[in-house]
Amino acid sequence: MQGLEQYDVKLLLALVKSVEGRTDFFKVLVEGPHPELAAFSNAIRGDDDAMVWLFKHDFAWLAILSNACDGDEKAQEWVQRNLTKVNMMYALAARRNIPAVKWLLSHRLEIFLMLARETEKFLDYQDKEYAWPYVMHFGGHHRAIEELQEWKEQKTDNNDTEERQQQV
Repeated sequence: MQGLEQYDVKLLLALVKSVEGRTDFFKVLVEGPHPELAAFSNAIRGDDDAMVWLFKHDFAWLAILSNACDGDEKAQEWVQRNLTKVNMMYALAARRNIPAVKWLLSHRLEIFLMLARETEKFLDYQDKEYAWPYVMHFGGHHRAIEELQEWKEQKTDNNDTEERQQQV
C-alpha cells in the first residue's frame, strides 16, 4: 500500500513547512527527488494545476488524499480502501477529528500531527476566504476521484490508439 509514511521524515518536515507557505521549503521539494510532495502541498492549498500535475505524473493517490483532507467523502472512502491507515488518520485529523488525532498521538506519529495542523490551518483560511460574499467563484477544485477515472479512460484510449498505429 502507498502512503506518505514511505517518505523520509525530513521530506515530510519540508512538506509541513511548504503547506505552511514557506517558499524556501517548497523550492527544496520541487528541486529534490520528490517533486510530487511540492505538488501535493500546492494541491492542499487549492492549486488545480498541481492536481493535474499529480495525475499526469502517476501520483493520483496524492490528489485524492488532498481531497480527503478537504472532507470529500468519496475521496475518504478511496483513501480508506487504498492507502495505509496513517493517511486516513492524517486526512481526518486535518478536519479536527479527535479520534484521529488521538490515534496519531498514540502511535507517536507527531510529523503527521504537524502536517494535519498546517493543513487544517490552511483549510480554515480557505473556508473563510471562500465564504466572503464579494469573492468570485469560478468552479472550485477538481474532484480527484472523477479525474482519476477520466484519466484512466483516456490513458486506455491512448494505449489502444498507439497499438493500432503500431499494427499499421
